[in-house]
Amino acid sequence: MTTVLWFKRDLRIHDHPALALAARDARVVPLYIVEPEYWALPDTSGRQFAFLQESLAVLQTALRGLGSDLVVRVGDAVQEFEDLYQTVKFDHLVSHEETGNAWTFARDKRVAAWARGQGVRWTELPQSGVVRRLHGRDGWAGQRNAFMAHAQIEAPKALPPCDLPSDPIPKLCAPDPCADRQPGGRDHALSLLGGFLTERGQTYRRAMSSPLDGATACSRLSPHLALGTITVREVVQATAARQREVRGGPRDGWSGSLKSFQSRLAWRDHFMQKLEDEPELEHRSLHRAYEGMRPREPDHSRLSAWENGETGLPFLDACMRSLRATGWLNFRMRAMVVSVASYHLWLDWRSTGPHLARMFTDYEPGIHWSQMQMQAGTTGINTPRIYNPIKQGTDQDPTGTFTRRWVPELADVPDTHLQTPWTWDGAGRVLGRHYPEPIIDVPAAARAARDRIFAMRRTVDCTETERVIQKHASRKDSAGHFVNDRAPRRRASKSDDGQLRLDL
Repeated sequence: MTTVLWFKRDLRIHDHPALALAARDARVVPLYIVEPEYWALPDTSGRQFAFLQESLAVLQTALRGLGSDLVVRVGDAVQEFEDLYQTVKFDHLVSHEETGNAWTFARDKRVAAWARGQGVRWTELPQSGVVRRLHGRDGWAGQRNAFMAHAQIEAPKALPPCDLPSDPIPKLCAPDPCADRQPGGRDHALSLLGGFLTERGQTYRRAMSSPLDGATACSRLSPHLALGTITVREVVQATAARQREVRGGPRDGWSGSLKSFQSRLAWRDHFMQKLEDEPELEHRSLHRAYEGMRPREPDHSRLSAWENGETGLPFLDACMRSLRATGWLNFRMRAMVVSVASYHLWLDWRSTGPHLARMFTDYEPGIHWSQMQMQAGTTGINTPRIYNPIKQGTDQDPTGTFTRRWVPELADVPDTHLQTPWTWDGAGRVLGRHYPEPIIDVPAAARAARDRIFAMRRTVDCTETERVIQKHASRKDSAGHFVNDRAPRRRASKSDDGQLRLDL
């Protein structure tokens, strides 16, 4: 039997159920398809493509160590499978289930149709806590936790040789300068995990919200989890082992930080499950009553100012500029930039979401689009969180170090006026010349947004709200743990509060 092992968002050989299944067969063709049409989408970028290439190189080395190789083909997936089929006549296609964007969902349906037509059996296996064809959230946590507790799957000792040629990988994305982007590859993932669990993670719980401290206190594993150079199960189990080590030890922050990190790993699967259950949420408001609440055609001057960090709101602009240069923001800052765009600037989440998706090296569609809607207030079950960018700057960057690094135009502004330079008596020397005047009045814009959103909430259809709760709301106990709640849900849980954090 000849099996094609289709690598997708699972670029590793360890804890790889699909690889373990394929390795049982006499001939295995490890395949990755670089799809030019995908890399032309509005939610993809050069920084993501570069991370992918680095991860593919490490995967190829690992497969060669097993006696095989990675076959890379460039083109449309269906056409590439057909071309390979004419050469190899494989009868089994193995891959992991993928919770991607609408494009990959449609592509997988085309691949499934092709496989049926050729009589090729396609086996898709889970690689995370996300559950296919889930009928409701009752009991989901038990399934997720059982998967995480299951023993990891060891890499095979060897694979049959594979000498099929590969295509050269072209440059498919526009130039995307990202000087401080994280590098790809499993070796970097393992280094990050080890450093987090033994050194950096000690202050995770208290430092994760800081735009400065969070950059080192967070695990920074998110892009590796997104492309599967490491699995959530590996991280969960390594963290659990570390928790056992520190249990009963000194009250030095480790216990609380590791507990919080495990919670965020569970939330990750929770949000990905939303997109798996309702793929339309990438393009349509989760609560249908909120369609049309904001103009679909954005105010382009506001959108451009927000994207480029030129709104005249120093902390917001610092976050957007930092994101462009590094490909990463901690979760509180992600929530804040979406909140300001959605409420103060009144921009539709479908206008702002693609830009953020391109900027995030760790773009994960299930988390991204679920969170875009959550922070924009279109789920119908989450308390709207209208972050004040001035207060966030004062609270999260009290010394002004982060703001001054990314907004050097404000070098002459005294610390007491850094987040509100328009209140400084020397503002005329800077604003409108080196740095823009604020494009909105923050308190007035917040009041207007609050009036609009709560007026909408008072008129929504309760039946639709109940549908969203039953299908998507978390089931948690009073201590904040996911539970196997089988009782009917009548109201949204605090666990789905907009204040939660997904810093990884």
